[in-house]
Amino acid sequence: MATCVSETVRDIVLCGHGSTGKTSLIDRLLETTHAVDGFHSVDDGTSVCDFEPEEKAHHLSIEATLAHFQHEGLRFNVIDAPGYPDFIGQTISAMRGADTAMIVIDAHAGIAVNTRRVFTEAEKAGIGRMIVLNKIDADHLDFAALMQSIRDTFGQACVPINFPELVHGSIEGVLSIFDERADTRNAPIDPAIYKESLVEASIEADEAWMERYFEGEVPSTEDLKQLIPQAVAKGTLIPIVCCSIKKGVGIAELLDAMALCSLPPSMVHRTARRMDGSEIELSGDPDGPLAAQVIQTRIDPFVQKLSYIRVFNGTLRKDMTLPGSNGRKGLRIGQLLDVQANHLVPVDHAGPGDIVAVAKMDQLHTGTNEGELELPEIEFPQPMVGVAIRPKSRNDEAKLSVALHKLVEEDPTIRVEHDEETHELVLRGMSELHLSLIQERLARRDHLEIETYEPRIPFRESITYPAHGSYRHKKQSGGRGQFGEVHIRVQPLPQGTDIATFATKANFPSMKHVHYFDSMNFLWIDSIVGASIPGNFMPAVEKGLLDRVHKGVLAGYPMQDVCVEVHYGKHHPVDSSETAFRIAASAAMREVCKLAGPQLLEPMVEMHVTVPVECVGDVYSDMATRRGQISGTEDAGPNMQTVVCVAPLAETGSYARSLSSLTGGQGSYSMNFSHYAPMPTHLQEKHRYHMQEEEEMAT
Repeated sequence: MATCVSETVRDIVLCGHGSTGKTSLIDRLLETTHAVDGFHSVDDGTSVCDFEPEEKAHHLSIEATLAHFQHEGLRFNVIDAPGYPDFIGQTISAMRGADTAMIVIDAHAGIAVNTRRVFTEAEKAGIGRMIVLNKIDADHLDFAALMQSIRDTFGQACVPINFPELVHGSIEGVLSIFDERADTRNAPIDPAIYKESLVEASIEADEAWMERYFEGEVPSTEDLKQLIPQAVAKGTLIPIVCCSIKKGVGIAELLDAMALCSLPPSMVHRTARRMDGSEIELSGDPDGPLAAQVIQTRIDPFVQKLSYIRVFNGTLRKDMTLPGSNGRKGLRIGQLLDVQANHLVPVDHAGPGDIVAVAKMDQLHTGTNEGELELPEIEFPQPMVGVAIRPKSRNDEAKLSVALHKLVEEDPTIRVEHDEETHELVLRGMSELHLSLIQERLARRDHLEIETYEPRIPFRESITYPAHGSYRHKKQSGGRGQFGEVHIRVQPLPQGTDIATFATKANFPSMKHVHYFDSMNFLWIDSIVGASIPGNFMPAVEKGLLDRVHKGVLAGYPMQDVCVEVHYGKHHPVDSSETAFRIAASAAMREVCKLAGPQLLEPMVEMHVTVPVECVGDVYSDMATRRGQISGTEDAGPNMQTVVCVAPLAETGSYARSLSSLTGGQGSYSMNFSHYAPMPTHLQEKHRYHMQEEEEMAT
């Protein structure tokens, strides 16, 4: 593949809801343009793009796949993006590598949940948009109603540039909006109305033509073909194209529409940052400074790690050394590879618009910038569904670490967290299906079986009101004994307390030293007077207090939001020791906190739940059953609302499944940690009872 002049390259991502025929459509495009030989089918496992074993087994795309073909002197790099929301991360990264999103809709099923999602993501990415209506041969299809639904949902910029041709009531082909033969006798819509809409949407992107149009001049067909790419780039036009993969109808016309409507790299507005921090607008100049970014990572069983790089500006050459960034040394790029699904061919260079792969480069990760210019980060959604995992065999622990690292490299919507409080390894993904397929891949590729279970909730403990008391540790068993006595006062320390104004002589008259631990919001104050506890033992007292803070006093959870004042003690000149005072301080903390209204705190999360307007009431009702509190709603686009609420983390474990059921799969949500709050008393007692049961069973 020689370096392409950017005007002859078209980078397109095929996206939409699952089962709309995206992968089969790419098979037909590759076959029609003779980019591949033979007939390929998703159903029999011979599809060009679905080549991973999990994809063949489930008949669905899991990873974005790159393929290419030539048509009308243009090179089309087409990325087949997965259709299910569970794999939206793959679609988002594919959109970074594309200049046009071709959104496929099942004409029979209509607009589905992921149709809306990818439409919004493409708009956020600033790339051109087209809509492909597949399965137009479906029985009893009301094409006019479907067209109205699309325009009501996505706006009047959506205009068909071709439509089904009816022959004796049966769909036998498609007719162009420019075709003079098109009329209401052989079309399910009035072509004249939509041709006028096409003219208005096209000239809206060109001020000179708008003036001429208002003066009575109507653009010719050739004029419109010049205006259409400009209108697609500015978003005033979203062309709609029709086809039926099953009947082989409209494939040639779709290729022509792709050549007419898809955007070259130079027509997509993008900026990058120079090393000195200044911004530059990318023009797609092959001789300019290099701007390239890794848009995908795949672990191939034969060539190991593959990094897919999209070039936006300049020219990337094999064996060239790229400047270092973020403290990284200069990076020498190895052999560049042209990609046709899972077939790789060596090439020497890649220019603006080209997408190539490089192998076995550990320094490259999805989102990594390569070259003198830095592009914005790729923003991925936060994975919400988690399971705690462990290998079935203890001998596989090191193997599991390596396998999980590969998964995270491949998919930025996978997170692996080691919870230091619960000592669990938690695997997070976008859904239960996502996590299930991850387990399949671990078993198939890495020969690794894992066990999964619900993660423990990281509760905290605190106190409700002030208390005071003491503890004497005294032990005599022959020889030198142990003696230490510690007197303390405890009180709640609310989050956000200004320690500088709180820990003062006015509040603690005998205060000598202040020790504050921000992560636990724990403050202890040394108010010892007269050496009742010698200074050399005070570090041991601090260790004892911290021991108890980490162990808790109710159910073994760490404590927070507590202030402790050590104000008195007793020591023995022979039997006192650091160990004795550490034990005494820990025990004093335990006993006094039991008098201070100890309570369990549970983590609260702020949630943003986006659903169709008609489902908002159901979300409100469901949140009430989860002890959630609604704080408001926000507009989220056509017919969509985002409900903002705060709920206990313990009540969100099954929320993904419930939300899908409530909204017919059209809802999505994100959540972030908000704060800790007291758990209701009856739930505290229930939780403590279960904890005691588990301890008894363990012993």
